Amino acid sequence: LRELIGAAFETTFAKVNELFKEYFTGFFGGGEASLQLTDGDGLTAGVDIVARPPGKRVQNLSMLSGGERALTAISLLFALLSNNPSPICVLDEVDAALDEANVTRFAETLKNLAARTQFIVVTHNRRTIEKADAIYGVSMADDSTSRILSLKLSDVPQRN
Repeated sequence: LRELIGAAFETTFAKVNELFKEYFTGFFGGGEASLQLTDGDGLTAGVDIVARPPGKRVQNLSMLSGGERALTAISLLFALLSNNPSPICVLDEVDAALDEANVTRFAETLKNLAARTQFIVVTHNRRTIEKADAIYGVSMADDSTSRILSLKLSDVPQRN
């Protein structure tokens, strides 16, 4: 059983690592990224994330900017979801540290992944909201009660 689990782990790790590299280079427009096993065998080893955005030296994640760390984490999450889709995924403000160009890439990639996973995204970013199928908002009324607002974007007439 241990051998079977170890073989499954190695296969999954290799596939997720390849997908991670693809998402990372797609988001950053180049660079290099990989997952590396630390001390121990496949079942007891830890996993290190190595990320080098274009024009930077290999460094640990703490040396990256907030946006770079966010994109690296998103790349890993999307690699995991691409390898083994979850029926639902909740993302809370993952796009907050991203600049406008990266938000656009994130939102488009998210839209593509939504074919296999239902995403609930908490965001204030207009670009991310524009890619949504439905929007839910919470506002406070004059009597201090919360009101839920919902809008299905396919029902909104398009401007020319």
